[in-house]
Amino acid sequence: MPLSDPFGVRETLQVGSRAYVVYRLDHLAKKLGVDISRMPFSVKILLESLLRNVGDGFTEKKDVEDMSRWSPQTAGQSEIGFKPSRVLLQDFTGVPAVVDLAAMRDAMVQLGGDPKKINPLSRADLVIDHSVQVDIFGSDNALMLNAQYEFERNRERYEFLRWGKQAFNNFTVVPPATGICHQVNLEFLATVVGTREIDGETVAMPDTLVGTDSHTTMINGLGVLGWGVGGIEAEAALLGQPIAMLTPAVVGVRLTGKLQPGATATDLVLAVTEMLRREGVVGKFVEYCGIGLSNLTLADRATIANMSPEYGATCGFFPVDEETLHYMRGTGRPEEVVQLAEAYSKVQGLFRTDETPEPIFSKLLELDLATVQPSVAGPRRPQDRVPLTNLKQSFWQAMQNTFNREISAEDVAGRGYIRWADESGNEVQEDVVPVPDRSNLYAKSEVSVPLNGHNATLTHGSAVIAAITSCTNTSNPSVMLAAGLLAKKAVERGLTAQPHVKTSLAPGSRVVTEYLNQAGLLPYLEQLGFHVVGYGCTTCIGNSGPVPEPIANAVRDNDLVVSAVLSGNRNFEGRINPVVRANYLASPPLVVAFALTGTVDVDLNYEPVGTDKDGKPVYLADIWPSEQEIQETINAAINADMFREQYGNVYDGNQQWNEIPVSGGDIYGWSDASTYIQNPPYFVGMTREVPALKPIENARVLAMLGDSVTTDHISPAGSIPKNSPAGEYLIANGVETKDFNSYGARRGNHEVMLRGTFGNIRLKNMLASGTEGGVTIYLPTGEQTSIYDAAMRYAEEKTPLVVFAGKEYGTGSSRDWAAKGTFLLGVRAVIAESFERIHRSNLVGMGVLPLEFKEGDNWNDLDLNGHETFTIEGIEALRPGQDLNVRVTHEDGHETSFKARARIDSAIELEYYRHGGILQYVLRSLAVQN
Repeated sequence: MPLSDPFGVRETLQVGSRAYVVYRLDHLAKKLGVDISRMPFSVKILLESLLRNVGDGFTEKKDVEDMSRWSPQTAGQSEIGFKPSRVLLQDFTGVPAVVDLAAMRDAMVQLGGDPKKINPLSRADLVIDHSVQVDIFGSDNALMLNAQYEFERNRERYEFLRWGKQAFNNFTVVPPATGICHQVNLEFLATVVGTREIDGETVAMPDTLVGTDSHTTMINGLGVLGWGVGGIEAEAALLGQPIAMLTPAVVGVRLTGKLQPGATATDLVLAVTEMLRREGVVGKFVEYCGIGLSNLTLADRATIANMSPEYGATCGFFPVDEETLHYMRGTGRPEEVVQLAEAYSKVQGLFRTDETPEPIFSKLLELDLATVQPSVAGPRRPQDRVPLTNLKQSFWQAMQNTFNREISAEDVAGRGYIRWADESGNEVQEDVVPVPDRSNLYAKSEVSVPLNGHNATLTHGSAVIAAITSCTNTSNPSVMLAAGLLAKKAVERGLTAQPHVKTSLAPGSRVVTEYLNQAGLLPYLEQLGFHVVGYGCTTCIGNSGPVPEPIANAVRDNDLVVSAVLSGNRNFEGRINPVVRANYLASPPLVVAFALTGTVDVDLNYEPVGTDKDGKPVYLADIWPSEQEIQETINAAINADMFREQYGNVYDGNQQWNEIPVSGGDIYGWSDASTYIQNPPYFVGMTREVPALKPIENARVLAMLGDSVTTDHISPAGSIPKNSPAGEYLIANGVETKDFNSYGARRGNHEVMLRGTFGNIRLKNMLASGTEGGVTIYLPTGEQTSIYDAAMRYAEEKTPLVVFAGKEYGTGSSRDWAAKGTFLLGVRAVIAESFERIHRSNLVGMGVLPLEFKEGDNWNDLDLNGHETFTIEGIEALRPGQDLNVRVTHEDGHETSFKARARIDSAIELEYYRHGGILQYVLRSLAVQN
């Protein structure tokens, strides 16, 4: 596309010996007579994108003029098309994205077009990080064996990705065993300011991106605007389509003060998550400001930005400042890249100092960093922060209120200085002076389990998993080295991890291992069982691998509520491991501490983590490293050469990767025998003509769900049960149980994925009350059956389906299969009290209508029981945000109705819906182009 400059604001920026074309925001403001000096930094980046893309067929001059006048009052009033400069993918979501692109090439041929039109126009980087599982742990060969098993399980998928790498332009693949995509992005891929060659000139622009993983937001800590989208939306972005969005409301968070000794970046992000979830920032930008920013390292900022999905925001943005440049140099970026980032950010008004005027926000919140205290979050949601001092009491309350266990004072055994002797969990002081042995509130539920020549003792609260994992924390040297220092002190005192705890260390990049080694701390972590098990997403996404069978059997046979402690970002029930009910997020040093205690039923302020070799109690305070120790270790152990060395050959891969054969050609050779990669049926029967919209008539209910139904509930990522529809399909196709792999790894095969939709073992479908898992009632017979089987029977009858839900439907991962599977089951509308941003967009992108109850309504208050039929009227004349009438025919034949708002939020989304989905829209658009 030739350069366009209708506002006359192009200018050359000289940096060193190179000249760059810049679209000057200050010149634009002067020409339009507006003041953007206090515009949020994140909005300025959107404005620059619009300014640079005027005349591209999507962006008009008016879009730029409207955005230049952004204010808290105008937010949400106009639609824009944002064009990110690149797309980031991980393999669980990236494989199905490449499958869709390959299928679109087939469909393009069927429509009489050129298949090579299906090609990324923007740079796309796919990092293989989601396929490693923790099969082997606690040993020196864990890394090697887990990598070997990973390649054995995923060979078909990796062959397919290697085909994609050669078949598509602008598409790179970072091989397995390298790191987590967000950490690789932070440490290597991101440039802060990007460039593109257009008409022989080098245009400079902010580095921006969307990613197929919700934690893409981590990069906002580097001053790079980006967020997670569904795979289908990312595919459209790759093919030149803008990301449709409303001008955002921006919530400012003013940070003041400094973290107190003992408080970590993990504690800070849990406090921020709790605060912002309570405030309600879904669909909004969050931008951090205030002098407290100067007291946060860039790694701390990245930790906070990472958990934007957990606090519900589209992104959590930190503007570029001196710390950004310091981090870029410290991670080995070329000096010319750093100099361009500095010069461009300053000339565009995108560079922050402590003297920069505070932007004007839609709303301004404040957090004093000094008030942050050591915490964990759980047992089921990231926003449920628990101060460390309250954990014992909180778990007691959760046993009764969350896990429905009636535990009376008479059930409590063992002496202790505090007990919670009534259901409200009130403290009852028993001993004034703390006793050195840990009190056990659940001794009467104890079971002894023979394990590796020892007897392990399990009861409620026992921690069976302790995992240092996830991009959220393993990218932060302060907490990783703190974990190593704590391990060193624990080993020196003679402490060991409890035998029933499955311990693992999965760094987000190889640099982490290098600096832990350089600091001499890795051997101490290994002595406590924290051997490196792989470089990728493990326990955090459900790839924890099985806990030892004797442990799993004891938990099931005795109905124990056991726990997992991980340095991750999500802890939804059923996500981490099937046998674990209580999941807690914690900083890496606390993960090590809980491996020592072997339980979350502990008050670490007063109870010891263990007993040393002299028989003396050792408390957490005795082994917690000081801020000075941590900083001195960082200074001594980390240098820029580490990053240059580790990322110098990042695309090369290892011998196993390079031995995988690569098939050539522009069209993929699908194999009917493959159980990993299949041609999806989205384009079957598609023509160049756009179908007319029609009402949804006489639909049946497939599921009636409650609040906070996650994309994990809708489309699980973890293990595939043998007796599930997906497991039965694999067995029927000759796959042994040991080779099932995970749902996440099977996302290239729609036959597996649609059978797993709504298949989470913890899903509660109120239509089939009293059940858990993928169960429903087939109507009108009332027969209880699997959701998949019921959906297939409805499909034979050509009966459309609807799903009802409560608040925050689709929270969690940016999992496009939660929408794809919903569509393939025959669901044509989801009616909920509210939707999480990405999942709502994904539903529209698959041609599924998201409807929102009117304020105060829900399916329960409307006296719906799921046995009715539903007709959704007015779709044929649908407009964005329109109220539609839902006519209800009850079992006895009488009719009622209610209104629901169509959550199709923009004109371009309506176009996607009219075409039957975003991919169909793009395919038709490209097919008719010359």
